[in-house]
Amino acid sequence: MSERTEEQKRPAGGGMGPGPGGLGRSFEKPRDFKGSWLKLFQFVKEYWVAMGVALVGAIIGTVLTLIGPDKLSDLTDTITAGFLGQIDMNRIKEIAFILVVFYIISAGLSLIQGLIMAQVTQGISKKLRTSISQKINTLPIAYFDQTTTGDILSKVTNDIDTMAQSMNQSVSTLVTAVTMLFGSLYMMLTTNVTLTVTAILSTLLGFGLMFLIMSQSQKYFKSQQRDLGLINGHIEEIYTGHSIVKVYNNINHTKERFDEINNSLRTSGFRAQSLSGLMMPIMQFIGNFGYVAVSVVGAALAIEGRITFGVIVAFMMYVRYFTQPLSQIAQGMQSLQSTAAASERVFDMLNAADMADESHKTKELINIEGKVEFENVRFSYDEEAENADPVIKNFSATAYPGQKIAIVGPTGAGKTTMVNLLMRFYEIKSGDIRIDGQSIQDFTRANIHDQFCMVLQDTWVFEGTIRENLVYAEENVSDEQILQASKAVGLDHFIQTLPEGYDTVLNDQVSLSEGQKQQITIARAMIADRPMLILDEATSSVDTRTEIIIQNAMDELMKNRTSFIIAHRLSTIRNADLVLVMKEGDIIESGTHDDLLAADGFYAELYNSQFTEEAA
Repeated sequence: MSERTEEQKRPAGGGMGPGPGGLGRSFEKPRDFKGSWLKLFQFVKEYWVAMGVALVGAIIGTVLTLIGPDKLSDLTDTITAGFLGQIDMNRIKEIAFILVVFYIISAGLSLIQGLIMAQVTQGISKKLRTSISQKINTLPIAYFDQTTTGDILSKVTNDIDTMAQSMNQSVSTLVTAVTMLFGSLYMMLTTNVTLTVTAILSTLLGFGLMFLIMSQSQKYFKSQQRDLGLINGHIEEIYTGHSIVKVYNNINHTKERFDEINNSLRTSGFRAQSLSGLMMPIMQFIGNFGYVAVSVVGAALAIEGRITFGVIVAFMMYVRYFTQPLSQIAQGMQSLQSTAAASERVFDMLNAADMADESHKTKELINIEGKVEFENVRFSYDEEAENADPVIKNFSATAYPGQKIAIVGPTGAGKTTMVNLLMRFYEIKSGDIRIDGQSIQDFTRANIHDQFCMVLQDTWVFEGTIRENLVYAEENVSDEQILQASKAVGLDHFIQTLPEGYDTVLNDQVSLSEGQKQQITIARAMIADRPMLILDEATSSVDTRTEIIIQNAMDELMKNRTSFIIAHRLSTIRNADLVLVMKEGDIIESGTHDDLLAADGFYAELYNSQFTEEAA
């Protein structure tokens, strides 16, 4: 029910959700990293205790792991000392027992931390999706006109998954990595300063090389993503219009363009993946280079008698403990950046302005006759701008109970906007709309919606049985009502030919034509049985034969209902009681179809131009 494509539609924001951050890959940067994370932590404050327990457990487990090499050093020295005399088996058993206990406790804490964070992750995902689901019901229609469907879906799926997974993996990994990094540095410094300096210098040399490669690879990842977008767009464009390409013999040109993009993607992808593929060998080189450096320097110190052999053994492990967290921290920080960007997008939606609260409104429209009055209605989509051009300028009209009111006009005239204002999808800027003499502003939106049934150009059926699609939100609908509505729209015969009849599930295996889908929506409106009806381009996407069937069904539906009909095909509104001709937000003509044709004005021009085009 939106004519924003026609009337002052503002650019829609959108974008793809951030993917997993990896070394060298490009990622979306947040506008406010700190603010985004503060909002996220505030949002999940009910999980603070569980997350705290998990992170404390991770820290303790890491500390126990760091103590292990020190005990291994003692074990090695005890065994080495035994080569010169008798081996102290009791001491070896004692150290071995302590090591086993430490490693078992560390593994147990790691397991508990993983289970707790997995539970927290699912809880956060559920809470975020529930919040967005509730928010969608309170957002004004204007929000959805300004935001693409893909962008909203990305927030509900990609962005929330990114946030939850980051809370599960990135946060705990960062805490563990930082603890491991500074813990191993402390243990190395307290063991031997010379070997510590050796380990640090060898590690920094390797990481300097790695970050140099990362800085080069990121531009290739950006090129790869750009080329991937180009080739996807090209393929979609060409295969959507495949028959046109063949008819105009443009295959060679499109193939040349495809090959050009494909070759560019191959080049950028090869460079990005090649440089990215160097990360793991470099990490292995850093570790091995550190081992070699510690072994050489350690051997020299051992020969001089300044350290024992056990210290070298401990440092071999500490070098690994020191280098491993550096890459984890780099990856974790990228993941945190992506999560902050995802959080911004989600919280932008959650913090968007809601529709005005109507809990104080207690009046209800009950058993209405269906008289609708528009009085000096003025409306602009850009409400914040003082001098914005109004879409509806000074609209006044009256629809009496049971009348068929057709609203016609060129694209952008404001036809659909008037119906949106009547349904209170948007709020008028000035003037008033009344139903049975009462302003619609005095009633809740839900109560206004209860007075209308609607059939739109874009048919909507969901995966469920035909019966469920027909009944939809109505309660206590009898089989007789369903049967009568289906027969009235000419759908019953088709349904009876299906294997399960009205209990046939509509899915990919059941093929429905556009006309049959439209018949279902009309029957749905009949079953809803509301006092007023809105038909918005209901036959614009069907063939002439189907249009006749649907027109007959709509005639049945419009009986004894105040009906508003928006149509581009003016031949479908000949029997309307009143035709309102709109242009640039104003009514410029009104009357019956025959009267307007006789007046030979703008309506007659529109009507005759359609038949001229069809004849041509």
